[in-house]
Amino acid sequence: MAANLTLAGPDDLARILPMLAACHAEQEITSDETHREGALAPLLDGSPLGAAYLIGPRKAPVGFIVVTFGWSVEMGGMVAVVDEFWIRPGVRGRGMGSEVLSALMPTLEQAGIRAVHHEAHEANPRVQALFARHRFRLREGLQVLTRRAPVTGRGTTPK
Repeated sequence: MAANLTLAGPDDLARILPMLAACHAEQEITSDETHREGALAPLLDGSPLGAAYLIGPRKAPVGFIVVTFGWSVEMGGMVAVVDEFWIRPGVRGRGMGSEVLSALMPTLEQAGIRAVHHEAHEANPRVQALFARHRFRLREGLQVLTRRAPVTGRGTTPK
């Protein structure tokens, strides 16, 4: 199966939300539907801060990927983060994840993205291997440090 990528829009929210819930459940991220919808809807509405893509047929996608954008002085400009990336368990292991990254990375580079980041869980060597095949490397001596804003009633703050 080819990993066809389609830029998701507002009409795709109902397709992505159940997959996002499954993604968060697999990763043991605590979130509720209000939180997920509030975080995803602006990207589907065209926010310049990110984009979501459906993987597979638009009417019956088998996964999705969300890329967000920011600025890095160190990297010399615009950077991207693969924030969410999920493929249905029943179709994993067929090379679709690799096809998605092979299609997306040149597009991001052509758009002027200087670096792409992804946080991979240490307990998931499969994801680490996938990203390593696409030239993602651990940055020696660096760790991700995070400070979360307080919950404001717009859903549950993820772990």
